[in-house]
Amino acid sequence: ANPVPTAVNDKPIQPTSYSLEQNYPNPFNPTTQIVFSIPQTERVTIDIFNILGEKVATLLNGTVNAGTHIVTFDARNGVGSLLPTGVYFYRLSTPNFTATKKMLLLK
Repeated sequence: ANPVPTAVNDKPIQPTSYSLEQNYPNPFNPTTQIVFSIPQTERVTIDIFNILGEKVATLLNGTVNAGTHIVTFDARNGVGSLLPTGVYFYRLSTPNFTATKKMLLLK
């Protein structure tokens, strides 16, 4: 008889590529989560832009370990004021990768 596996290896799987997932929930009010993965420890910036391309907030700006990470956006700008309803873009930037996605804030 073949042995039946009875345990799962709990070691997290290291991402082998970069990814930026669609925020969830989307549309959102007042908070949403942004998930991204990086295959190596490096500097990461996540900025939020309005429909005019103006930067309205920075969610992350620093060195991040390799892996999958979740950042929460609370629909506030850099000075803590709530942003108006509208389309926004979030951009993940590293020295080796950049990606942008669209999200919708509905009040």
